[in-house]
Amino acid sequence: MTATPLFRSRQNAPRPEGWEQLYTAVLSDALDTVGFRGQAMTPSIRPLDETLKMCGRARTGIYMEVAHVEEGTNPYELEIAIVDDLKPGDVAIFACGGSSRIAPWGSLLSTATVARGASGCVTDGFVRDILEIRALKLPVFHGGIAPLDSKGRGQIMAVDIPVTCAGVRVVPGDLVFGDADGVVVVPQEVEADVLKIAFDKINGEGHSMRELRAGGYLRDVYAKYGVL
Repeated sequence: MTATPLFRSRQNAPRPEGWEQLYTAVLSDALDTVGFRGQAMTPSIRPLDETLKMCGRARTGIYMEVAHVEEGTNPYELEIAIVDDLKPGDVAIFACGGSSRIAPWGSLLSTATVARGASGCVTDGFVRDILEIRALKLPVFHGGIAPLDSKGRGQIMAVDIPVTCAGVRVVPGDLVFGDADGVVVVPQEVEADVLKIAFDKINGEGHSMRELRAGGYLRDVYAKYGVL
């Protein structure tokens, strides 16, 4: 007999076409333009591998600190459920409230995430097994590195709900982008406008860079393209 799912599986929208051209700085600038100035996660959130870009749709889990494990329970139940339900292009967002006691992400979850075709993970908790994760080439953004197991220290209490991770509200399905500069979250209600502004700026920056390399003056290039 098949067990009843712990939560309703959902299929998020695909990643935007041409996402490989994007980067966090241009998305942050575009978000500023539409009045969303608090969408970059705190600078303490860093990539395990600065050479990797991450783009995908948020799948969220929220942790609380605990000090024991109830006898006869599986403290990893929701953690396992959400990772097993990841779809291609999803990004696991594990919100730990900046706890210094929880390392919810390691090599086994990373391996399962790669097998599901998901795009990566962001957590404001700790990560461990970092050499194995780097070898997988999975983009993982973290609040620190520590060997701590979450068992008996922290436990997912809910999944696929709005969470606050590293100072940014994240709603399931939001566009999450990460690179060497950090992580930004693009809310779905402004995504189309933000992407148009970002791609337009990338085009303008390309023209500016070519003229600067040819010896043009920054003041003249800025006056011409309005991009800095």
